[in-house]
Amino acid sequence: MLRHPFLNEEFEAELMWFIGVFGVYDREETLGAELEVYDPDNATDRAVLINKYSLNLNYLSYRHKFVLIEALAEKLSDQSYDFQSLFGIDEEEAASWPRGEWYELKDPRGFLQDVYTLALEAWESDLHKASLEDQSTW
Repeated sequence: MLRHPFLNEEFEAELMWFIGVFGVYDREETLGAELEVYDPDNATDRAVLINKYSLNLNYLSYRHKFVLIEALAEKLSDQSYDFQSLFGIDEEEAASWPRGEWYELKDPRGFLQDVYTLALEAWESDLHKASLEDQSTW
């Protein structure tokens, strides 16, 4: 069983690994200021955001990355999956996004599709290495 990189429990390949990095709660003056110059609905800005933040998960092993990409591919193949729900924040939560656009993206599925496409490129060697292994032994 693949273990969580920080906790002594099973790793769950949740899509928040890709977008949680944009949460700015209690970091509005630092990360929030850095991110607010980007528009997540703009394709060019989105590519920069994804490459610089979503895929910069150096604390994850090649196996974690493989499992995350598999989970993302599965969700992308499900036409009924609600990607907008990933960006919803309950008023009771101690969480926030950098700008208003993040709460209601024009194309949240497109955002995660871009994550998938760019991850296949950025993580190519890690994904290939993991694909050669027997995942049942993790």
